[in-house]
Amino acid sequence: MAASSNSLKKQAVAGAPLQLVGAGHSEASPIDHFNLRSFDLNLMLVFDALMTERSVTKAAAKLRIQQPAMSHSLSTLRLLLQDELFVRVGQTMRPTPRAHSLAAGIHEVLSQSHRLLLTSQPFDPTHEERTFRIGFSSELEVILMPPLAAHLHKEAPGIRVHAKAAAPESVFHMLDDHIIDFAVGCYAEGTSRYRRKELFEQSLSCCYNPKLLKFANGLTRSEYLAASHALVSQRQEIEGCLDNALRRLDLHLDVAMAAPEFLTVLTAAAECPFVATLPTRIVKRYASMFGLAVTEVPIDLEVAPIAMVWAAHADKEPASEWIREQVCPVITAAQSL
Repeated sequence: MAASSNSLKKQAVAGAPLQLVGAGHSEASPIDHFNLRSFDLNLMLVFDALMTERSVTKAAAKLRIQQPAMSHSLSTLRLLLQDELFVRVGQTMRPTPRAHSLAAGIHEVLSQSHRLLLTSQPFDPTHEERTFRIGFSSELEVILMPPLAAHLHKEAPGIRVHAKAAAPESVFHMLDDHIIDFAVGCYAEGTSRYRRKELFEQSLSCCYNPKLLKFANGLTRSEYLAASHALVSQRQEIEGCLDNALRRLDLHLDVAMAAPEFLTVLTAAAECPFVATLPTRIVKRYASMFGLAVTEVPIDLEVAPIAMVWAAHADKEPASEWIREQVCPVITAAQSL
């Protein structure tokens, strides 16, 4: 489908930049096959990768091509569209207004093409041999994975699930790079390239070693704020998912330690005079195994709900849609425990 560089130059010099399908055209618009014949549609992938990565090197790695080939494709795009498209500012390739105007249309065309090619393939979960990779933030892995694996073993024995740690800061990048198929956790809204479904609200509880900490009348607000704390955090902030909640209340905790795994936090609470604040379902299930006393959080900490997120291009893909549908009943059953 690619034309020679001479013919591309002639077309651009003639003052007739190509109009990319999907960028501002209705579905009913006729396709100019002759015009498209002169355009290498792989250049749309190059453009989309550059919009996502803002780096020629990273975009080349994403498409598994060499950097000189990526640079050549960018030069061709600039020639065809008669615009710089991406301008280097420091270490970043910053999109021009023209690039921004094209981005949504090009991404939608690629997403539709992806869905069209994949949905033509039949999916039978009872006979499929496939591994789905699921991203998790912290404790959701231990809540969801065992019952989900048991359910799949019974209903779709050829389907396997592989858990991957997916912090809020990296989850959308992992979806873009196909490192995970979807993710379940404490995730915010993404851009229009992603889909999100809230699963349930979170509640928190405290636990501590009663041999190391004595609270005569239960854990009061003043005692909670004065205590040393152990928290789960997969973020840069040591307060983890409590950071926004504490900021809203204009409060600060003395966080002695934070770790990405709740077992580490429970172990710390068992061995040190720390108060651990964790999701209630984790505290109910595991605190007694560590000899910890359980109490309510004495301040109103509102944390984000648990949500499932996935890439828009996988929204209607049968296999991806099916595995996501298996999550909701498993989560519902786990909540009743």
